[in-house]
Amino acid sequence: MLNFDTYGAGEPSLMIVHGLYGSARNWGVISRRLSEDRRVIAVDQRNHGESPWYDAHTYHDMAQDLAQVIEAEMPDGAIVLGHSMGGKAAMVLALTRPELAKGLVVADIAPVTYTHSQIQFVEAMQALDLSQVSTRGDANRLMQETVPDDGVRAFLLQSLDVKERRWRLNLDVLAKEMATVTGWPEAEMQGRTYAGPAVFISGANSDYVSPEGRDAAKAHFPTAKFFKIPGAGHWLHAEKPREFEAAVKTWIDAQAFS
Repeated sequence: MLNFDTYGAGEPSLMIVHGLYGSARNWGVISRRLSEDRRVIAVDQRNHGESPWYDAHTYHDMAQDLAQVIEAEMPDGAIVLGHSMGGKAAMVLALTRPELAKGLVVADIAPVTYTHSQIQFVEAMQALDLSQVSTRGDANRLMQETVPDDGVRAFLLQSLDVKERRWRLNLDVLAKEMATVTGWPEAEMQGRTYAGPAVFISGANSDYVSPEGRDAAKAHFPTAKFFKIPGAGHWLHAEKPREFEAAVKTWIDAQAFS
């Protein structure tokens, strides 16, 4: 089963699903704050963090992983919050196992195929000479040329185990499955809908949820509401964490969860 961190108590429970190259601990502060009045479980997805590594990394597989955790830890179901890749996994879960998803919060992603790739970051991590790394500062310095953005580099380095000199990411499989990650299982999800409450929260400065993406979301999630957080981009939960938490809490509080 996936590795996960758990916080708080109370129903309905909330599951948090990180995006590509992320982990449960990236969401630690938000998980704690959202657990003030409910149980929160933040997972490490397959091939990330401390969760098992597999040769496959499809959204069907990721949704099954999430279902296994909910069935074992939250038998009454859970609100599922997913960012980016995690948002797509959460959507597939809701569309294929709707009885497990009491509600759906999708952060800055739509149920569509994207044309961009994140392969450059896999290549940058693979290129890091771990034999030259004794501290996180060493790694930060060595990656400055391949990943010049300070924020992105700091985010990636959260997945580096300096002591063991290894990445907590299955880089080979993530590279192989990159088209799957940026894609959407259209044929499998064709005609499927989720009738439960759903909200899509995006960054106002992000282009990940286009008008076409909204239409695709409404087709699968007819009850969906859409909100934008001013001044935030794709990493809205990191750029505007308090505003993101407030949006999630306000939406959850407005639902009539049983």
